[in-house]
Amino acid sequence: MEVIVPFSTDRPKSRLSDVLSPDERAAFARAMLDDVLDAVAAAGGEPTVLATGAVDVDPPVTVDDRPLTAAVNAALGGHFEADAASVASAEPVAVVMADLALATPAALDRLFAAGRDTDVAMAPGRGGGTNAFVVSHPEFRVDYHGASYLDHREIAAEVGAAFAAVDSRRLGTDVDEPADLAEVLIHGEERAATWLREAGFALDASEGRVAVVRE
Repeated sequence: MEVIVPFSTDRPKSRLSDVLSPDERAAFARAMLDDVLDAVAAAGGEPTVLATGAVDVDPPVTVDDRPLTAAVNAALGGHFEADAASVASAEPVAVVMADLALATPAALDRLFAAGRDTDVAMAPGRGGGTNAFVVSHPEFRVDYHGASYLDHREIAAEVGAAFAAVDSRRLGTDVDEPADLAEVLIHGEERAATWLREAGFALDASEGRVAVVRE
């Protein structure tokens, strides 16, 4: 299955600016991207990085500096045009965000399996976002503004696509805010978690709720 992995090379993870310098944000974002690419490949996917600029990775890279919605929709359109298939036989394609630091092959395999059984299978993110999905309906397109998960359910209904939600804590956890780093330290085992620990981040439960501190 083709898997599109959007990745921003322009000021990545800007909402982490309170705890990471620009160079650190770039390094941490790259660590998460590498983790996602490894998990996708281990789950049997064939990743392509959809980047806003050049990035040195082993999988193919498509550079598109347009906003996320426009870039992903162009990639979806290109996939289905190349496939030239009917609604009933179109090959599925997945979109998996590059900041899913907790993604595992098992979690992605569940998503991919669901996507083979329905037109649109989607893993919602916390707060109503869209973190990953598989689509085989050639008319489905994305809109990442606002509560995009709810919007995508409506878009699927409008084009007559069967929709299934895939409930996954690992795929539902994207890393945008400093508070999200605690989840990576608690549950992560790969490059992103290692990068945080080597950068001096540690868990702190002194105030009751687990947070992170930088030693």
